[in-house]
Amino acid sequence: MPRPRKPRFVSGFPTMTAFVPQGLPVTGEVFLTVEELEAIRLSDFEGLDQEAAAGMMGVSRHTFGRVLAGARAVIAEALVTSKALRVEGGTFEIRGPHRRRRRGRGPLEKRR
Repeated sequence: MPRPRKPRFVSGFPTMTAFVPQGLPVTGEVFLTVEELEAIRLSDFEGLDQEAAAGMMGVSRHTFGRVLAGARAVIAEALVTSKALRVEGGTFEIRGPHRRRRRGRGPLEKRR
């Protein structure tokens, strides 16, 4: 039996939940978890190195690297194969004001 997943910290729930190709027939859909989106945001959008980004998410650098690699693979598949990209699911905690934490969990059965 696998060990339970430790929740990863994210800055907030995403404001968008899907990207759909325009002008092309949609050939399916792929799923990006909330923590994978956070890894892309911290590394590629904010420009943080993996060590700093891993610290913000509360995971090791190696775990962050695996999450980031998985996220990039999902995004590449969506772009190359004209699939809809949906953001949902995962095991994460949202850090809110006054250091309150909210736990989020979503469906993963449709994942990839």
